[in-house]
Amino acid sequence: MAHNPHAPQPGPEGTHDPAGSTQMFRAFVDEGEPQRMPQPVAASSGSKTGVIVAVVAVIVVLGAVAWLALG
Repeated sequence: MAHNPHAPQPGPEGTHDPAGSTQMFRAFVDEGEPQRMPQPVAASSGSKTGVIVAVVAVIVVLGAVAWLALG
């Protein structure tokens, strides 16, 4: 029998995909992924404002729960 390089090969789990679609998809994803540089985390005023608003909202909710529970 002749060697067929296009025949499905066993995957890393020891099983093979009869159509070869899983291996081709993995190769496509690995090949087409752009190299991303991690961006430095910059402290912006928008994120600080969001944190402040969230903390105030939590305090208000906890105060309302305590008022209802004790009242």
